[in-house]
Amino acid sequence: MHPAVYRVFEEICCQADLNGPVLEIGAVPGPDSLLRLDALRPIGPRIGLNLDGGHACDGYEIIQGNANDMSRFADGRFGTVLSNATLEHDPQFWKTLAEIRRVTAPGGFIAIGVPGYAGMGVESFAGRWRPLNWLLRLCGRGPLRDVFQAGTPTLGVHNYPGDYYRFSEQAVREVFMAGLADVSVRAVLNPPRFIAWGWKP
Repeated sequence: MHPAVYRVFEEICCQADLNGPVLEIGAVPGPDSLLRLDALRPIGPRIGLNLDGGHACDGYEIIQGNANDMSRFADGRFGTVLSNATLEHDPQFWKTLAEIRRVTAPGGFIAIGVPGYAGMGVESFAGRWRPLNWLLRLCGRGPLRDVFQAGTPTLGVHNYPGDYYRFSEQAVREVFMAGLADVSVRAVLNPPRFIAWGWKP
């Protein structure tokens, strides 16, 4: 996980009044786990779910399972549910979203991060940095014209075990956070990673 993404999750969780238990979808052992966030240390229990589970970690456990079917957990079991860089690897991510909503308690907090794409054209690649913007416009006159006029940067393919999707900010806000209250979305880095959060009514 990129440190900038981790910092945003930490900031979001520090500002929210979170309750446990905590579930992380796609949790991994080690420093990249959201279950290691300082904001979550006083909350428990902390449980991770991953296709490659069966890990006892420092203060939390990762169990083996597919988030498309979390029937092992009762409705409303978790006060906080987090996921980052997982749904793009889930060929049926909409099933996971439905399960996240189901296992989150009323009043519970949900935060999800995914790789995305944004606007198109030279500005999406270079931002407002004039020297690079000028160079890309110059390159965009030749065989790369379509790339720089209609393209947008996206995170490269990273198979864990597959890599199926990239998402727009609109999809994250309107599909991932559908039915939640006080929804916010933040873009981090370029190519963008979108982090969205909200509360289950």
